[in-house]
Amino acid sequence: METPLQFKDLGLDNRLLKNVKHYGFKQATEIQQKAIPLSIAGKDLLASSKTGSGKTLAFVLPMLHKSLKSKAFSAKDPRGLILAPTRELAKQVYGELRTMLGGMSYEAVLIVGGENFNDQVKALRRYPKFIVATPGRLADHLEHRSLFLDGLETLILDEADRMLDLGFEPQLRRIHRAAKHRRRQTLMFSATLDHAEVNDIAMEMLNQPKRIAVGVSNEQHQDITQRFYLCDHLDHKEAILNRILESESYRQIIIFTATRADTERLTEKMNQQKLKAVALSGELNQNQRNTIMSQFERGVFKILVTTDVASRGLDISTVTHVINFDMPKHTEEYVHRIGRTGRAGSKGDAISLVGPKDWDSFKRIEAFLARTITFSVFEGLTGKFKGIAPKKALKGKPVNKKTPLRQTKKPEKKKAPQRDKGFYQNTPVGDAVFIPRKKPVSQDDDS
Repeated sequence: METPLQFKDLGLDNRLLKNVKHYGFKQATEIQQKAIPLSIAGKDLLASSKTGSGKTLAFVLPMLHKSLKSKAFSAKDPRGLILAPTRELAKQVYGELRTMLGGMSYEAVLIVGGENFNDQVKALRRYPKFIVATPGRLADHLEHRSLFLDGLETLILDEADRMLDLGFEPQLRRIHRAAKHRRRQTLMFSATLDHAEVNDIAMEMLNQPKRIAVGVSNEQHQDITQRFYLCDHLDHKEAILNRILESESYRQIIIFTATRADTERLTEKMNQQKLKAVALSGELNQNQRNTIMSQFERGVFKILVTTDVASRGLDISTVTHVINFDMPKHTEEYVHRIGRTGRAGSKGDAISLVGPKDWDSFKRIEAFLARTITFSVFEGLTGKFKGIAPKKALKGKPVNKKTPLRQTKKPEKKKAPQRDKGFYQNTPVGDAVFIPRKKPVSQDDDS
């Protein structure tokens, strides 16, 4: 890698440099060094970088620089729009945007689902210059004509792969059509550039984009220790989880489960043990989610049990452990989950519990990480499950799927029983075969 650059070397407006300096940022990260100059030059970007790489400032700073240095296309329409897949990530991005707007007269609003729609309409009527939103709720405002994007200058899609995985493709296309003009700049960030749907939508929404890939997403994170434990069943998982909570020295823990029911069940059990746990899932309304996240950030709770709603956008340096009680379905989601620890140079531990139902997900993650994973063991908690062996391929000639593997002899058709010729209409006729006479053909007089 080239010599690290300072933010002052990237050509940013002095007002932005003042805010960057105020919050202690000096040296730009690799994604910031590569993305900011290209964005300032007006290029569309298709970029990928691993979690915790500083990509939020990589798109926030050039967006604000452009607004400070150029005249707005429209007096009423927003100048910049940032889309994020989840409310939690949108909230984090909004916080960083507000930080960089310090001392400026620009207004920014957060538009996400789960909050009062009419209050958001009132906020949009104040014509904010910057909007951070989830795609579903923003598309709703476009449909209700409480927002117009004809004069939008910069459209940013943060974690585009996750938005597509969550089924937001129709909303993204709707937003794109609402702001479709040749002067719009579009910056698309994704965990991977190998995502087929990301490339498809990038071809439609971006204009001759520059591609940036910083860090391989399956690289070993130097500040995170990863451990894996084999589990026989649910009770075995809970026994190992209890051992971890008893034996590990931690400040705060995030436990990821597959279902809302598991978040509530595990939280209740841990609270019975006086462990100060709280559950978070997508079924809660936005106010409830905000309250829980705020309490966890302030250290009111030591353990957060959650589904994937908290796998992205949660930046808390005091999270020392992440536990995958259930393995994630998508390999990229594993990277985002464990990225909740080991933040800002701190050390972290990522622990995964692998049962029979998790085996397929585990093998995909092992292939994604491109290394052979060895399993750890707690004394006295060794299980019987050792993994599922791959199915052996049949040797010899390839089998035609249309034919059965083994040619079985067709059962012979049963012959219909021959009629007993010794009887005719239940009357015995002896040994002679009875042959009924044919009815004589009637002849007319003309024959």
